[in-house]
Amino acid sequence: MSPTVRKRRLGAELRRLRIDSGLTGGQVAERLLISQPKISRLENGHCAISPRDVRDLCALYGVTDQQVLNSLMRMAKESAQQGWWNCYGDIPYSIYIGLETDAHSVHCFAPLIIPGLLQTPAYAQTVIEETIPLITAEQASNRLKVRLRRQHRIYDPTGQLRLYVILDESTLRRVVGGPDLMREQLEHLNALSAEPHITVQVLPYSAGALSGAAGQFSILSFADSPEAGVVYLEGSTSDLYLEKRSDLEHYDLIHTHLRARALSPDNTRHFVSDIIGNYGAATP
Repeated sequence: MSPTVRKRRLGAELRRLRIDSGLTGGQVAERLLISQPKISRLENGHCAISPRDVRDLCALYGVTDQQVLNSLMRMAKESAQQGWWNCYGDIPYSIYIGLETDAHSVHCFAPLIIPGLLQTPAYAQTVIEETIPLITAEQASNRLKVRLRRQHRIYDPTGQLRLYVILDESTLRRVVGGPDLMREQLEHLNALSAEPHITVQVLPYSAGALSGAAGQFSILSFADSPEAGVVYLEGSTSDLYLEKRSDLEHYDLIHTHLRARALSPDNTRHFVSDIIGNYGAATP
């Protein structure tokens, strides 16, 4: 389990214990002489939770089961460990990477750009350099290394990520980096879509206006806790992570509707092959 997921699981358990104790976040903050925003960050897994924090909170919540306390303390210690991505500096979507690292499956809809897990190095580099304002060469290099490292999940035979991707037709026709680069990217996409653990479907223009077609989203599910999924909404300045059951059901329904209107996986590969032909023959 990645440090990110440990923090979120631990935070969720502490929130459950607080609610069971009948205390509000404000009451907890007042009694422990800390700020209420810190309580929210702890419970949402947005900051590190020290063993001391766990001990103080459990004492306040009346937790007497030593086995429960030991388990929570162990999770706190493990959550302080760094994930593999930390060595690349400040990566804004590091929370998502931590979740993706532990996810069993990801269902996503991409209306503009082919998702990072399916990108070639050249396509990824171009997207990073052209979509992030004022990015430095070092930052772009680190972003590219992280993106390619994330792709290990779809090649690892011992823990392959199950991937369900719906692409809007515009992602195939938007020329990123020139015709040769796009041809290489689409050939790579078709090759990956033939893998049994990767399902790719294209939503053609002819499908018309559909619910959910206005923005990108990903639904992450975890094998050891299917009910604890996360919806990830990527933003230009900040990201959203939705964990309420109603939000998960809402986006799952949208994804299901989009899949039903999209081309089948086999027809998608034929569709992509036709577009590849539009980019002409490879430059010798």
